Amino acid sequence: MSTARKEQSTRLKGLRVAIVATEGFEQVELFKPKEALEAAGAHVDVISPKAGIKSGKIKGWNMTDWGDSVKVDVELSHAKEAKYDALVLPGGVMNPDKLRMDADAVAFIKSFATNNKPIAAICHGAWTLIEADAVRGRTMTSWPSLQTDLKNAGAQWVDREVVEDNGLITSRKPDDLPAFIQRMIDVFGTVAHHAAA
Repeated sequence: MSTARKEQSTRLKGLRVAIVATEGFEQVELFKPKEALEAAGAHVDVISPKAGIKSGKIKGWNMTDWGDSVKVDVELSHAKEAKYDALVLPGGVMNPDKLRMDADAVAFIKSFATNNKPIAAICHGAWTLIEADAVRGRTMTSWPSLQTDLKNAGAQWVDREVVEDNGLITSRKPDDLPAFIQRMIDVFGTVAHHAAA
C-alpha cells in the first residue's frame, strides 16, 4: 500500500460516526459516505428507530424506486450520543420526514449540535436539523425545496454544492456527493486529529 493510501485509510482511525436513518433513505446518500468514512478508518454505526427496522435492516430509496437495504447496527433507543464523535444525516424525502416526527431521533440529533460535534447532512437531511433547532444563524444548503423551511428556521440558505459552517456540512443532492464526502472527511479529520493528540 502506498504511503498516501495508508494515510487515507488511517486518517479517521479511532473516530466513531453515527448515521441516523430509517426506511426510505436515499440509497447513495447513505452508502457512499459510509464507504468513504470506513475507507478512511472510521467506525460507522447505522442507527435507526425500532419502528422502521425490518429483520435488522432498513430499506433505501434508489432515485425512483425502492433500492437496497442496509444493516442497522444500533437501535435508536440504545444509542448514546456520547459514544460518537460525528453525525451523518442522509436525505431522501421519506427518511427525514419520518425522523423529524420521532422525538428520540430529534433529541439524539440535537445533542450533537448542542455539544458542537460535526454534522454532515445532505439533500432533505436538513429537515431533522430544523426540528432539532440546530440551524439558526448557520449558512447552509439543501435540496432546493427546503430553502424556505431553513430560512424560516433562521438559517442563511445558499445554492452551492457544499457548505461548511463551524462543523456543519451540507450539500444539495446526490450529484454533490464527491464534494460533500471530501469536506466531511476533512472536517471529521480535525476531530480525529484532536482526539489522537
